[in-house]
Amino acid sequence: MVAARFISRVGGTAVFFIGVWGVAAYSFHASARTLAIVMAGNSIAAIIGSIAAGVLVDRIGPRRVLLYAELLTIPVVIALVFAKSWVVFVALAWLLGLVGTPTFTAGASFAPFLVSGANRLERVNSVLEGAGSAGFVLGPAIGALIAKFAGVSAVFWLMAGCSVVAAVLAFNVHIDDAIVAEHHHPLAEFRDGLRVSYSSRTLRYVILSGTAVWFGFGAFSALEPLFYRDVVHVGVEWIGWMNTAFSVGLIGGAWLLPRLTSKVVSARGLALMTSLCGLGAVAYVGTTDLRVIAVGAALWGLVLGVTEPLMRTILHVAAPEGYVGRVVGTSQYHRSAGELVPLAFAPALAVAFGVQATLIVGGLLVAVGVLASWPIAASIDRELAATGRSMAARTHSDARIGLGDELL
Repeated sequence: MVAARFISRVGGTAVFFIGVWGVAAYSFHASARTLAIVMAGNSIAAIIGSIAAGVLVDRIGPRRVLLYAELLTIPVVIALVFAKSWVVFVALAWLLGLVGTPTFTAGASFAPFLVSGANRLERVNSVLEGAGSAGFVLGPAIGALIAKFAGVSAVFWLMAGCSVVAAVLAFNVHIDDAIVAEHHHPLAEFRDGLRVSYSSRTLRYVILSGTAVWFGFGAFSALEPLFYRDVVHVGVEWIGWMNTAFSVGLIGGAWLLPRLTSKVVSARGLALMTSLCGLGAVAYVGTTDLRVIAVGAALWGLVLGVTEPLMRTILHVAAPEGYVGRVVGTSQYHRSAGELVPLAFAPALAVAFGVQATLIVGGLLVAVGVLASWPIAASIDRELAATGRSMAARTHSDARIGLGDELL
């Protein structure tokens, strides 16, 4: 599973940062508004894909969802090689969001199916996220090299090959994926997943915290290519190099989480790390000096590398038996929605105030907004501690028994 996660992320990040962003900005000469259209459609498709994947994970298990999603991705990404018109390119980018997002939802749901007994759930999530982050490191770097020496379109062939390998690896993963939830109409199961996710105070707080993180990232989705093209004045390959620096930080963060104090695995720990994500984004775009940008990218990645598996660990611990897929799916489409909302106004703000200023203010808003939720996080931690159900304690027990039922 670690190998599948790594290979899939190599192809996915190469295509996202160099393929989709690079072709849109440098081949089709997209503006901030037209880039927002690409990202908006991709996010909407990702929301639909996350909804479907969450229900399917609880029906057939994460392994088969991952396998089928990787196979469906292959023809779509190959078709992008031959997309010569803007309309076709945008449509295929949207379709890629639809079929590609379930690979993330399935991958994010695996840890409870891999851990047993007293194994630390946060350690398993950190290993899987570390593998994904390693792929994140190599993906943009390989994509940058391919774009420089073979053309941007060749990056899509890389992802097709990676999806083939990831599908083969997923086929050979053996897990205990017996699902205990009763099966009803898919729409009813989806609504039931929403009820569980929103009724639990802990789950609700984690999901909304993740939404805030990706709200800030949504502005980057529309404006980062323009930041390098119009503010820093460098070529498309620098998107790859700097996202590689960002990914090195992600690996460091995934390695760091299990080594931090157990108090970090808490609502307050999540609030602190989420707020630092906003400040990390500011460090990334606060200058036009490429050396400083690289350091800022690595620092931002380090914080996010801790935050991602931390959020996932709390979700897995708090999700009731049989609802892991739908809880993770709810988190994933909140993530996509968080990326989608800024696209409605980020391009206009960039035109009015500049790309760099818009990105800096966006990061500050995330940092301040999440930090304001500290009293809520503290209240959640006190409630769990008073009943002996702290997150840190539960990550050392059976991860398949969630807190969700107790907190409803």
